[in-house]
Amino acid sequence: MIDEYILNTKAMDTQNVSKVLTGGTCPTDNEQCLKLEKAAIQIQSWWRGNVVRRTLLHTALRAWVIQCWWRSMQAKMLEQRRRLALRLYTCQEWAVVKVQAQVRMWQARRRFLQTRQAACIIQSHWRWHASQTRGLIRGRYEVRASRLELDIEIVVT
Repeated sequence: MIDEYILNTKAMDTQNVSKVLTGGTCPTDNEQCLKLEKAAIQIQSWWRGNVVRRTLLHTALRAWVIQCWWRSMQAKMLEQRRRLALRLYTCQEWAVVKVQAQVRMWQARRRFLQTRQAACIIQSHWRWHASQTRGLIRGRYEVRASRLELDIEIVVT
């Protein structure tokens, strides 16, 4: 009964313990009373140590939970920033690709139109030349040293 009372009492001091044990005040020269007081002090210090350790443990666990939450939030924010940067980079790359495709299409179309115009000019000159000669051009050529010898024979029919 006394042990339960001592363990369950939150605000214990040596006088209360000695009163409970002896049923009154404890004389100062009694050796048994001093031992009980020392035991009471040890129990109190043990109990207060347990309370402090429990409080520190709960505080540490709460801090750990908050730290875990904060780290997860930081990771989410970092992932969002990374995805946004990736999306922006992708949009810019597609814009560059589209502009390049348009420029290349314009260059290819311009070359095609120039080639078609050149072919039309060559065809018109060739047709004019063919209509003027109305014959057959035969010839042969040889390359000798530093000059070209050319023999052309035109047959008109």
